[in-house]
Amino acid sequence: MAELRALVAVKRVIDFAVKIRVKPDKTGVVTDGVKHSMNPFCEIAVEEAVRLKEKKLVKEVIAVSCGPSQCQETLRTALAMGADRGIHVEVPAAEAERLGPLQVARVLAKLAEKEKVGLVLLGKQAIDDDCNQTGQMTAGFLDWPQGTFASQLTLEGDKVKVEREVDGGLETVRLKMPAVVTADLRLNEPRKPRRRRSRCSRPGTWAWT
Repeated sequence: MAELRALVAVKRVIDFAVKIRVKPDKTGVVTDGVKHSMNPFCEIAVEEAVRLKEKKLVKEVIAVSCGPSQCQETLRTALAMGADRGIHVEVPAAEAERLGPLQVARVLAKLAEKEKVGLVLLGKQAIDDDCNQTGQMTAGFLDWPQGTFASQLTLEGDKVKVEREVDGGLETVRLKMPAVVTADLRLNEPRKPRRRRSRCSRPGTWAWT
């Protein structure tokens, strides 16, 4: 089995089927009592990492999520999909609402170094803010090559080949690992989580400092 380890970022967002309501004071959207789920693009990133593990190209898949205690449910979903470990970087709820791509990217970069991973996978963007910044910033902090909007991913020895969608069509890039890749919609179709493992898995927790 390969020694490559993959870190996958997952974000808890308001479920895509929920009708968004703005708070009366106009400071944000109503989140209390609203159904949340894993960001769909993050599901694609988890699926791709798990598929690489099933092909014995990746040794371990580590899911990480930054946010309040409820993010552990998102991590359990990743574990139920096939991730090996979950890391919850716990952020108080009041601060989590102000948590932006820059702060998350700093955390991901530190974790990538600590866990000695060779591949960081993220969704290309989150459906709540559509920032499309975290992957690029993470690569910048790590000084690693990046492949964004991946519609196909292939490991070739110490390189990862990424076919990515651009305005003019498709572009193929080869990145020497360690590298950061963000997943586009066409990369794969995520599997359904296995409920039994979802109930049993308990991700580890880091404190936000």
